[in-house]
Amino acid sequence: MDVTFLEPGSPVRFPDPRRGAPEGLVAVGGDLSIERLLAAYDQGIFPWYSEFELPLWWSPDPRAVLEEGAFHVSRSLQRSLRRREWTLTFDGAFDRVIRECAAERREGTWILPEIIAAYEELHALGHAHSFEVWDADGELIGGIYGVRRGALFAAESKFHRRADASKVALLVCHRSLFRAGIGLFDVQLSTPYLAGLGVREIPRRAYLERLEAALTREVDLSGLEPAI
Repeated sequence: MDVTFLEPGSPVRFPDPRRGAPEGLVAVGGDLSIERLLAAYDQGIFPWYSEFELPLWWSPDPRAVLEEGAFHVSRSLQRSLRRREWTLTFDGAFDRVIRECAAERREGTWILPEIIAAYEELHALGHAHSFEVWDADGELIGGIYGVRRGALFAAESKFHRRADASKVALLVCHRSLFRAGIGLFDVQLSTPYLAGLGVREIPRRAYLERLEAALTREVDLSGLEPAI
């Protein structure tokens, strides 16, 4: 399938990702309007691009997911969990988490100022969420953020300022959301690091079928209490 070019401000429409190439690029251009972002996630597509590039829209094959109960807790992480030297919050500092995620990537980041602004708006409208890890002195030491659509949670990025803090954030996010009713936890692309935490790859077509089912269910995250 040829990659579709989207004009900024054009009607919100994406090509069928099922027909996309395995590397996953389905469209170029467009904008980061709330309507376009939500339509993208509803079709299994997400933006990912670098500074000075047009927005690039992806739906890779295979797709990486973290299934319920699949998180691998290493011995070192078990020791960190037993110490419990932190406080956990949900949606306690979304703006700080997304900025920390951007700052952590010294080699270059796709979390550009326009991405930050767009996802902060998604958060204000209740579509994006964060989990935070704080130390005993009230310092933010880890966090993760992502987008929820129905029973889907698409994890976008995480950061740490202390050993294991990002793993704790991911574990808390994963377990808390499945308890709340999330049925599909998307991490987009796998890496050896994520595979070691329990992430697995599934065919894009299977992911899109599960996404379609997840979008039919609404999950209420109001009053969510994050917990291991």
